[in-house]
Amino acid sequence: MEARRNALLADMSRDAEIERTDFLARAGEQLDRFMAAHQHRIQQLGGLVLIDDDPDYLAVNADGTFRSRSRIYDESRGQWIAETEVIETAAELVEIYNPADILQAFADAEAEDAGVNGDTDDDEDVEGDEVVAGADPYAGAADQWAAGQPVVPEVHDEAGAALALYELALDFQDRSQRTEAGLIGSFENAAIGLLGFVGSIAIVDDHDEHLELATGGFRGRVIPEGNTDWEDISTPDQIVRFYDPTDVFGDLAEALVDAYPAVAGAAEDVEDVEDAADDPTS
Repeated sequence: MEARRNALLADMSRDAEIERTDFLARAGEQLDRFMAAHQHRIQQLGGLVLIDDDPDYLAVNADGTFRSRSRIYDESRGQWIAETEVIETAAELVEIYNPADILQAFADAEAEDAGVNGDTDDDEDVEGDEVVAGADPYAGAADQWAAGQPVVPEVHDEAGAALALYELALDFQDRSQRTEAGLIGSFENAAIGLLGFVGSIAIVDDHDEHLELATGGFRGRVIPEGNTDWEDISTPDQIVRFYDPTDVFGDLAEALVDAYPAVAGAAEDVEDVEDAADDPTS
C-alpha cells in the first residue's frame, strides 16, 4: 500500500513540476509582452515603484529591469540587513513574485509612485531589531544605475567630452548586452514546451563556431578570435557576446524551414487568415 501511495505521489509530483514550468514560461511571456507594450511609458515615468510594503520593495526601472529589496535577519549579528537584487527579465521575476500581483501593482499605480526612489531603507528599528547602517556601500551608485539615468559629467574641453562619451558608450554597450540576453532568455522560456518535440536544430555550424537549439535552450561553442581552443556557450549572457539575437532568430527560422519545409507554407496561410480578418471589406 505504501509503495502504491509513493508511486501516486511521484506521478503527481512530476506532473505538477511540468505544469509549474509551463505556467512560469507562459506567465513570463505574458509579462514580457506587457513590458514591451509599455516600455516607452515606463521610460517617460522614470521607472515605477510597484510594491513598497516594509520590508518588501519592488520597482521597475526606466530601462525595463526590476529591483527588489528585502530584509533578512542575520542571527549571527542579531540584526536585520537589507538586501537589494536586480532582476533582469520578466521570466526571472515570475519565479519570485506572483505574476497576477505584479500586473495588479501596475494597475494600482498612482502618480506618486512614478520615479524609482532607491532610498527604501531607514534607520528605524524593524520589529525591535537594529537595521545595519551602511550595509550596502554601493547603494547610491546602484540606485543611480537602476533609475536608468546615466551619469554624464559636465565637461569644458574636447578631451573631457571624449572621455565622457567613451564611458557613456561602454555603459550603453553593457545595457544593450543585458537587453539582448533578456531576449534570448525570454525565447527559451517561451519555447520550453515545444523543444521536446523537434529535437536539436543546428543554427550555425562552421569550422570555428557551432550554435544549436535543443531541449534546455540554446547551446554552442566557439573559437574566440585570437584563440585556438573551443569555448562552450550556453547562458544568454555568453551567447550575446558572440551573436546578435536578430541574426540568431532569423537563422533559426531559416533552419526550421530547411528541416520542416511545410512550416513556411503554414505560416503564410496563418498570415493570410489574419490579414483577411483585419480587412473589413473581406
